[in-house]
Amino acid sequence: MSKKITLQGILFDEKSSYLRGPALAPPLIRKAYQSDSANYFAENGMEILPEVWDDKGDYEIQDYFNIEKITSKNLEPGAPLITLGGDHSITYQLLKAHNKKYGAVDILHIDAHADLYDNFEGDKYSHACPFARIMEDDLANRLVQIGIRTLSKHQQEQAEKFGVEIIQMKDFNANQLPEFKNPLYLSLDIDGLDPAFAPGVSHHEPGGLSTREVLSIIQNINVPILGADIVEYNPTRDINDVTAMVSAKLLKEIAAKMLEG
Repeated sequence: MSKKITLQGILFDEKSSYLRGPALAPPLIRKAYQSDSANYFAENGMEILPEVWDDKGDYEIQDYFNIEKITSKNLEPGAPLITLGGDHSITYQLLKAHNKKYGAVDILHIDAHADLYDNFEGDKYSHACPFARIMEDDLANRLVQIGIRTLSKHQQEQAEKFGVEIIQMKDFNANQLPEFKNPLYLSLDIDGLDPAFAPGVSHHEPGGLSTREVLSIIQNINVPILGADIVEYNPTRDINDVTAMVSAKLLKEIAAKMLEG
């Protein structure tokens, strides 16, 4: 398999509002991906072997704003990039780097939370705010959010202000997934899944997506994926590495979809 996908880990959770722990996730997702309990095959039949990755390793982040610089450097070869986080605050910096290379992109965001707060607990770069910053900076042509089930009045107003398309969990229909026309950035917050499927998250929000529903969303993406992130896995809350294995499965499926495209 000659085509490469760039992989980077961002060890950062200082913008988390409730618990720390997502900074520990990237090496554990890598370990689960290489676990002898599974294999490297994605469901489309592609074998996502370690050789597929142009793996840049994991970065310990002291300065939040360095995430953009690191990501821009790793985007230089032009291959699609998958980032393992980290809390969701990193997505704003990731999108700034993608914007410099590709211009404004369409974004598919899977999450329990809209992350559209203007600021949260006095921090406008909180993990509750990245999509407010992304929309303010015109980094997205289109933002579609799936799985939301915590929509506050303020975030509803923000969504209306920025023209965000929200498919709340109560309205989700696996047979009516959004279609895209432009290359896509996928931001996948693991707490978009129901905690029954992914207990290793800081914010347990019942009533979420099943692992199969998230896989279907990924497998039905009909345009090239330029970049993706998997964020908010908190190993300190995990049970028997269940969420690590879910994250690794999703990593393989995103990679397979990138290689298809």
